[in-house]
Amino acid sequence: MTFLKKAASVAAVAAVAASTAMTASAETTKLRIQTHYAPETVSGQLAGQYMQDIMDMSNGEIEVEMFYSSSVVKSVETFDAAATGILDCDMTGGGYQTGKNSAFQFVGDIMGGYDTPYQQLSWLYFGGGKEAAAPLYNKYGMELIGWWVYGQESFASSKPIKSVADFKDWKFRSPPGMQTKIFESLGASPIVMDFTEIFTALETGIIDGADASGLANNVGLGLYDIVGHANFPGFHSMPSDHLACNKAVFDAMPAHHQKIMKVAMEALALRTALTFEKKNAEAAAQLREQGIELHQWTREDLQEFRNAAQAAWGDFADTPEAEALVASHLNYLGQLGLVSK
Repeated sequence: MTFLKKAASVAAVAAVAASTAMTASAETTKLRIQTHYAPETVSGQLAGQYMQDIMDMSNGEIEVEMFYSSSVVKSVETFDAAATGILDCDMTGGGYQTGKNSAFQFVGDIMGGYDTPYQQLSWLYFGGGKEAAAPLYNKYGMELIGWWVYGQESFASSKPIKSVADFKDWKFRSPPGMQTKIFESLGASPIVMDFTEIFTALETGIIDGADASGLANNVGLGLYDIVGHANFPGFHSMPSDHLACNKAVFDAMPAHHQKIMKVAMEALALRTALTFEKKNAEAAAQLREQGIELHQWTREDLQEFRNAAQAAWGDFADTPEAEALVASHLNYLGQLGLVSK
């Protein structure tokens, strides 16, 4: 009995020691992340799924405090808020930072470039994109974790936008960057405003339309409750929403936490592209039933827009980082047969 008691005592001590060691070795990462999407939009729900995934896959070691609808700072300020420590990660998009460096245009919205999200994602992951983008993000104290691309955007408009000619004097919300230059060259009157201001601006007539998001997201935002026209399939813009984190914060994370976040972003990218294939089709059917007019452009008008967009690329290749990204895109687009080499 004495021997058994001693053995039990030793086992108990060993169990406590093992438990203590496991507790001591468990590493916790706490992140504050902001997105411009509202939680009720399709993209907002997908962002929430990503957060749940990384928390589950880390067995709770990664903890996330999520801020939707740019509730901490304005959308355009999210990147700097993460870089300076107000937040830890930015889940908006590089296009908001074109004023900082034109190169962000070519990781934010490569207008007139790729046709599908799959082509665009293949550049990032297999066409040298992440390697070309890394110095740009690192220059500003950030680390690019990955992209999620929902596909071509659709306009929301109070008048039909059936061709290039309909852009004339069309007053619409535009994100900052190359978009404004392209649309101005085609006769439109773009007004740069925050994503969260679009609904009120349409409702009050400050703008006649909006370059906001994909069709399903636009429905989620309630834009077609105000205006009666949309473009579908979209063609003009396919923004890459990113997850970018404060580099010092990311570098300090355990390696397995870093890998969880990166691999989960690849899962989010695929989930996003596939989800919007379905959601946009459902949204289109719903809008037609509601009497919203959906307009599809001709091949000739699409090429006219593509030509205007690619003509603007050179104007934005005005920093070493931008030049490198444009060269990378043109090389890969040539491989895909989307531009002439």
